[in-house]
Amino acid sequence: MKKYDVIALGELLIDMTDNGLSAQGNTLFEANPGGAPCNVLALLAKLGHATGFIGKVGDDLFGRKLRGTLEELGIDTVNLCVDPECRTTLAFVETKADGDRDFSFYRNPGADMQLEKRDIHEELLEQAKIFHFGTLSMTHDKVREATRYGAEYAKAKGALISFDPNIREPLWDSMDHAREQVEYGLGICDILKISDNEITWLTGEEDYDRGVEKIREKHAVPLILVSMGKEGSRAYYRDMVVDRPAFLQPGTIETTGAGDTFMGCVLHGVLERGLDNLKSEDLGDMLEFANAAASLVTTRKGALRVMPGEDEIRRVVRNYE
Repeated sequence: MKKYDVIALGELLIDMTDNGLSAQGNTLFEANPGGAPCNVLALLAKLGHATGFIGKVGDDLFGRKLRGTLEELGIDTVNLCVDPECRTTLAFVETKADGDRDFSFYRNPGADMQLEKRDIHEELLEQAKIFHFGTLSMTHDKVREATRYGAEYAKAKGALISFDPNIREPLWDSMDHAREQVEYGLGICDILKISDNEITWLTGEEDYDRGVEKIREKHAVPLILVSMGKEGSRAYYRDMVVDRPAFLQPGTIETTGAGDTFMGCVLHGVLERGLDNLKSEDLGDMLEFANAAASLVTTRKGALRVMPGEDEIRRVVRNYE
């Protein structure tokens, strides 16, 4: 028996989210704890799973707030490192009229980029059922080495590897470099979550079935999930392709964290069912649950501290049936 259901490695930062105007007409920003890997862990912790995080924050106000938030949510912070020189990364988020977002990162460098291979507690990786990562921790040499080491060590110790590219173009010196890191993730992962725009960028295909076929021509990923926003989501497993529609919420205000919530729900399903003998009904249930949870997060500011619980998610599913 392993101690942790999921260990995630990557960025932990502050999302400075547009929250209206002041009396003087100036933009107000709300400091929301964020970072895709920890958003995933927050959802899993809310569903009762044992989770832990590997990353680095600054020795500053925001770094201390982030550690406190993870501890409040029940995410193990034993491998949350502190950099005495670099500040905690900030991401200023502008929400568009349709709920989509633009990001401006204050990360040159940011503390999350300073994670090193030597910082990683190997015992966490040995005790993980699933290891989850993305590409924001692969934009620069030092943290990329740490990320790859974590993934490879965890895999060698029997963990399933979960990967969400979560491409943020402004952080890359070139998109060819980004593509190289995505290809690495595809080559090592057992569970892939990829968005509709990412699969088109990666494969050149507007047809997602054909895009997944191109991925599978090079990489034997057992379970691939494509998130398609308002069009719902799709799962590819062996010779099965399963779709489920989105749950559209009238109170949607932004999409921050929706994909991470979806990913956490998928990992919840894998932890419950395993990855070896999934049926189409299993895939459909996982997608439905994940779509419902993601829809709830779109009605809230931020993500890390506002993840829905199982009863709330099930209620959304029932109300739509």
